[in-house]
Amino acid sequence: MENSVKEITPLQLLEKLEANENVQVIDVRELEEWNSGHIKQAKLIPLGFLPHRLEELEKDTPIVMVCRSGARSHSATEYLSAQGYDVANMVGGMLAWPGEKE
Repeated sequence: MENSVKEITPLQLLEKLEANENVQVIDVRELEEWNSGHIKQAKLIPLGFLPHRLEELEKDTPIVMVCRSGARSHSATEYLSAQGYDVANMVGGMLAWPGEKE
């Protein structure tokens, strides 16, 4: 079984967002973590809720998954990839995020 997922660096994501590229940023952390700082354009869907909230994702728009360090978002990326989504994991997570946080 294929275990590798597409990856994107925090800097690459920042560049996409600054260029107003159409990309969905999904943060799979918990609410307390989100409240301590998140990417402005991100949407919060905690990892445990992801399977129940797939209808909120656009199949034809690339998705970037984000968490604190990149581990939970890696699992989420594998899951969504298996569901047929165009999805990448932001390596390093919010710990590596170079942009502003809200």
